[in-house]
Amino acid sequence: MSHPRKDIDALIHSPVRFSLLAALAKLEDADFRYLADLLEVSDSTLSQTLTTLEAAHLVTVRKEPSGRRTKTWAAITDAGRAAFAQHLATLQAIIEAGGPQHDGEPPRSNP
Repeated sequence: MSHPRKDIDALIHSPVRFSLLAALAKLEDADFRYLADLLEVSDSTLSQTLTTLEAAHLVTVRKEPSGRRTKTWAAITDAGRAAFAQHLATLQAIIEAGGPQHDGEPPRSNP
């Protein structure tokens, strides 16, 4: 049996990408400014993150005219929601796997 860490999705595991998917999983969609402020990242970082996740079909990005500017919206896709749920299940499996056991003896904890 292999360690569950081998099932970690490296694309999602990045702290910013993980945080973005966690936020979008709770929302129908969100505008760019809200997400940048929520995640405390620069516009450039958020833009790159959205581009990466959109290329992987985990989020959709749409642009709408808003006065003289364009407003950018992001939403998690069904595939993104499923991948995020699987990632959370993998993290839980790692927690449950705990540390190694030797010679049938349970590991000792530090006092």
